[in-house]
Amino acid sequence: MTGDTTGAPRPAPSAGRWRGGAGRWLALAVLVLAVLLVAVDATVLGLATPFLSEDLRPSGTQLLWIGDIYSFVIAGLLVSMGSLGDRIGRKKLLLSGSVAFGGISVLNAYATSPEMMIVARALLGVAGATLMPATLALIRNIFHDPRERSLAVGIWGAMASAGAAVGPIVGGFLLEHFWWGSVFLINLPVMAVLVLVGLKLLPESRNPRPGPWDVPSVLLSLIGVIGVVYAVKEAAAHGFGGGVAATALTGIAALTWFVRRQLRLPVPLLDMRLFQHRGFRGAVLADLLTILGLSGLVFFLSQYLQLVQGRDPLEAGLAEIPAAVGAVATGLVAGRAARRFSVRAVVSGGLAAVGLALAAVTLFGEHTGYPALGTVLLVVGVGAGFSFTVTADVILGSVPKEEAGAAAAVSETAYELGAALGIALLGTVVTGVYRGFTTPRGIPAGAAASAHESLGGAVEAAHGLGRQGDALLAAAQESFMSGLRVAAGGGALILLLTAGAAWVLLRGQRLAESPPQEDAEDAAGASATADTADASAVDRRR
Repeated sequence: MTGDTTGAPRPAPSAGRWRGGAGRWLALAVLVLAVLLVAVDATVLGLATPFLSEDLRPSGTQLLWIGDIYSFVIAGLLVSMGSLGDRIGRKKLLLSGSVAFGGISVLNAYATSPEMMIVARALLGVAGATLMPATLALIRNIFHDPRERSLAVGIWGAMASAGAAVGPIVGGFLLEHFWWGSVFLINLPVMAVLVLVGLKLLPESRNPRPGPWDVPSVLLSLIGVIGVVYAVKEAAAHGFGGGVAATALTGIAALTWFVRRQLRLPVPLLDMRLFQHRGFRGAVLADLLTILGLSGLVFFLSQYLQLVQGRDPLEAGLAEIPAAVGAVATGLVAGRAARRFSVRAVVSGGLAAVGLALAAVTLFGEHTGYPALGTVLLVVGVGAGFSFTVTADVILGSVPKEEAGAAAAVSETAYELGAALGIALLGTVVTGVYRGFTTPRGIPAGAAASAHESLGGAVEAAHGLGRQGDALLAAAQESFMSGLRVAAGGGALILLLTAGAAWVLLRGQRLAESPPQEDAEDAAGASATADTADASAVDRRR
């Protein structure tokens, strides 16, 4: 081959190596590091809370804010951060957010007061809001072949499930050997690898016609989502008073204003036309309601394992592994199953399986054996793995790749809202039933009051009271189980109704079999560019 190649076009940053070869799978390996980290971080704080409370001595209100502020901020900023990634570049947002996440994790680990811890958790929420939408959006832009994208989304979801299972195990080990801050420092080595490797392996992608980032829309989204989530949680904990009503109305008004503003803006922060797509709308609704129905079991399961069945934190973490195993296994084959049968069959079938598993929890008691519990958790994992993987695939496949960040953020926001609503509604049921138990005779008033506050309070109050304490704890545990059974029944009903709704809303929805025309053209162009660059390199060597 001869000829001057100095004028040959240089390969684009997103050249064919991201559409072919191992490059895109190496990029996916980097992305799942971020997912794994966020999933682990979401579960370790619960284990560390007793140790943190002993050291920092927060008030009851401060302790609630330490636990809640992270999820509040993430929920409020997901849409804004997803849209920001579409505008400035998803790789740039992911890597800068990762650096911030690592640095703020140090601030969390070494917090010296409750106020400092609350601020640190809020800042960690800001950084965390950049990670999940950016990873899904990059998957949408790296994997143009729909079948490969289905597998990539399955791996993404599998790592999220694995992280949720690994979190309690790793956290339990660290808390047995180190101080509570160590559960935050585990973020650092993962973040270091993610940033150093991601700089080289991840391709940049953004909306080529981004438009301005509308700050008023960002503020309206933040105020609206945080207002609604906060009002729901406060109503569950303390009743629906005047302050809670005002917060709820403020949140609803802000979200209404947000939607109206998006419809007027030439380049909105969130394109509301996405919701005109029935598949997109059905997948988002299915995610929200599924998490709502599941959250009661997820939230109270650790209490059941530790405070009712007497398992230590590490053993309780290990006991939850079947759910992760089921989710990982089915997440990897969900796309193939949806193409062989149908999207609505796989999603509805998965949700129905979870609903039936929750219905089985209504038969549980204090001494239910682990084989029954492990089977239920495995079925929950299998059903959730099928459902969440396919709905994520539907959401990403329903939008142009330029808006992948905003679409992924909508999916994650539905998850956060579903969790907040589920814990509030089903948590209220469990708490209301639990507090109704009759205190055995002879129990001191202070011990009785503590026992009625929570099951943990009953465990502490029972110490030193001898047989009376045993009777108090038995009554509290039986009352807790009654509440858990009612919540599981409610969750089962929600999941079964959601399965029916998904069957209707996802009618005719299919996962793509071949790349859309725009993606095929992109891939062909990138391949031609790569071929030109390869030819130039050969010519130079000659």
